[in-house]
Amino acid sequence: MSDWEIGLAVLFALLLIGTPIGLALAFVGTVGTVSIIGWQPSLALLGQTFFDNSRHYNLSILPLFLLMGNFVVQSGIARDLYAAAHAWLRHRKGGLAMATVVACGGFSSVCGSSLATASTMTRIAMPSMREFRYPDRLSTASIAAGGTLGILIPPSVILVFYGILTQQDIGKLFLAGIVPGILGVVLYTVAVRVSVAFDGAEMQTETRLPLRQRLVALKGVLGALGLFIFVMGGIYLGVFTPTESAGMGAGGAFLLVLLQGRLEMRALMATFYETAKTTASMFLILLGALTFANYVNMSGMSRDIQDLVTSVGSPLGTLLLITVIYLALGCVLEGLSMITLTVPIFYPIVAGLGYDLIWFGTYVVIVTELSYITPPVGLNAFVLKSVVRDVRVATIFRGLVPFVLVDILRIAIILAFPGLVLFVPQLM
Repeated sequence: MSDWEIGLAVLFALLLIGTPIGLALAFVGTVGTVSIIGWQPSLALLGQTFFDNSRHYNLSILPLFLLMGNFVVQSGIARDLYAAAHAWLRHRKGGLAMATVVACGGFSSVCGSSLATASTMTRIAMPSMREFRYPDRLSTASIAAGGTLGILIPPSVILVFYGILTQQDIGKLFLAGIVPGILGVVLYTVAVRVSVAFDGAEMQTETRLPLRQRLVALKGVLGALGLFIFVMGGIYLGVFTPTESAGMGAGGAFLLVLLQGRLEMRALMATFYETAKTTASMFLILLGALTFANYVNMSGMSRDIQDLVTSVGSPLGTLLLITVIYLALGCVLEGLSMITLTVPIFYPIVAGLGYDLIWFGTYVVIVTELSYITPPVGLNAFVLKSVVRDVRVATIFRGLVPFVLVDILRIAIILAFPGLVLFVPQLM
């Protein structure tokens, strides 16, 4: 067994016993580097890595977008989005589940967190769907799947991580996520229709609202829509950089809370505390990933894995093998852990095959989305379980089957038509 195989085994062992991913990556990266070049050079390299990257300008994006997302959660925008989607879809069979998916997509565009989207929408949408006798498996699955859009539709924290790890333009990564994100919303509504058709449950519907009332319901989404256009439009038009857009977005979300009269000192302090805690955790993960990347480069892991994945003989075959590896890792790791562990290994290989790294970032995030709704980890399923305690996790996963299938279809579409991802960034 080679040195890097031992290091990888130790890393997975640490993760299986519950060691935080950042600490596990930093420990294996440091000890592995020491075993190759000795203590003094290793510690010097570790200090230089932490010093150089901790003052990286792009890192300020993370706390600002996290603050924006926390303000958005506090503002009540999720409830307004759900009410608007409900007004337009209430008369359709399965309309409440469709409205949940659409609301999740809208909320993701100003939140950026999958877990926050799933947790918030569970409290808003689940009571309505139960009132109209929706099966728990459909109700929970539509929320869990819709929540995954939070890591793709910009602003996305995972895309920020990918951009920093690969030195890619974060603004272009954000723009690249728009079309696949919309495609995800459309396919998830198709999954709802399929679930309804095969379920056979008696779900109640409501009367169709007049057009005037449906248009009035859209007033509640103007804040979220304005914030999204302001942030992404500013990046697209070059008015401000992605880092500046994060600050503008956080300021805009603060104004939304202020104008809606929901600014309480206790809630404000809790928002700042939650943002600081999450930021510290993510910085630890990022610095741990960079430490591990040093070890990967020195140990020959990249070369050996490159030889393995390129042995299939074609660029598409190599990409499909990487996809299979991600799907396998998704059974034991959550999304951010997968990104920080694998991207430093795979992105040089993908770049060498001629694939666009902006496209690959979006593709990786779409594949990673599956890890949030597939067993045994399936974080979104467990988030729902923590809120709706009387629903079994197995019930949630059974309901997610159609959503997993349409996600696989979306992956195939992105593979076949990469222009869908690159179209908007190329207009920038």
